Amino acid sequence: MTLMIKYFGMIAEATEKVDEELNVQYSSVLGLKEDLVNRYPKLIDMNFKIAVNQQIVTDDYNLIGNEEIALLPPFAGG
Repeated sequence: MTLMIKYFGMIAEATEKVDEELNVQYSSVLGLKEDLVNRYPKLIDMNFKIAVNQQIVTDDYNLIGNEEIALLPPFAGG
């Protein structure tokens, strides 16, 4: 399955990428997180949310392929 990954803020700095396309075999957001931490060890200590097609999801969300994934750092604001 193919996923388009976008990285923002400190996540982009840690991965040294703003986006990439991954061909993967897993089907959950948890699998994606584990894969990304293996690829980019700096992510292991970072707090971030994952959005799929512009909706924040939980680790048990099932991926079906061709989704747009965003790794979002913590937000501040008021």
